[in-house]
Amino acid sequence: MSAQLALYTLEVTRTDSWHCRIVHHEIIHSSRAKMVLFDEDPVSLITETTNQFHIAPDKEALSRISESIGTLHTTRNAKLNQQQSILKNLSRRLNNLKSEYAYEEERHDAGKHASEMLRMDTEKFRVAKGVSDAEIEGERLGSELAGLKAQLEQLEKEGTEGGRRSVGDAEDEVILKLQFYRSLGIDASQDDTTGEYNRAVIHNTAQGDVNVVNVDGKMNRSFYANMFWDSL
Repeated sequence: MSAQLALYTLEVTRTDSWHCRIVHHEIIHSSRAKMVLFDEDPVSLITETTNQFHIAPDKEALSRISESIGTLHTTRNAKLNQQQSILKNLSRRLNNLKSEYAYEEERHDAGKHASEMLRMDTEKFRVAKGVSDAEIEGERLGSELAGLKAQLEQLEKEGTEGGRRSVGDAEDEVILKLQFYRSLGIDASQDDTTGEYNRAVIHNTAQGDVNVVNVDGKMNRSFYANMFWDSL
C-alpha cells in the first residue's frame, strides 16, 4: 500500500551550549511496503541525550536560592516584629499623653487663671509704685538732711548772734546748743574734771536704739556731725 510517513529524528549537537534540532526527513514509499531504518538505536540515542543533561548544578543553585529566600523571609519577619513592637510602645505612650492632657484640661480653669494673673499684675504694679515712692521719699529726706547739716555747721560757725559773739553771751550760746541737740534726741554730758562736753548720748526713737559717742576733739566737726546724723 502507498503511504506518506514523516520521520522526526532528534539530533543533539554541542558547541558552546547544548541545542536541540529536529531534522525532518520525508520519505515517499512506493506501492511496496518498505521498512524505515534508523542510523542508530533509538534507546541508545535517548539514553545518550539524557546523559548529556547535567541538572545537579541547577539543583544546587535552586537550593541556594531557596535558602536565601528563607533567610530573607526570616530577617524580614524579625524586622517587621521589631517595628510592630516599637509602634505598640509609641501608641501606648501616645494614649498616656492624651489621657494626661485630657485630665489637665479638665482641671484647668481659664477664668480662675485669668483672675490670678490680673491679681498678680495689680500686685506687681503696686509694689513697683511703692518702690518708686520710697526712692522719691529717700531722695527728699537726703536733701533735707544735707540742708540741716549745712545749717548746723553754719550755726556752729556763726554762734547765736550770727558771728558777733561776746564773752557775756558764751553761756547762752552753750545752752541754746544743748537745747537744739536735745530736741534732736542728743544729750551731751560734761567731764567732771575738765567741765567740757565730751560725750553725746544719741536716742533713736524710731529704731529704739541708744548710741554713745565720745567727742575727744581728735576728729573735725564734720566727722562728728555725720556720725550724729547717721545715728539718728
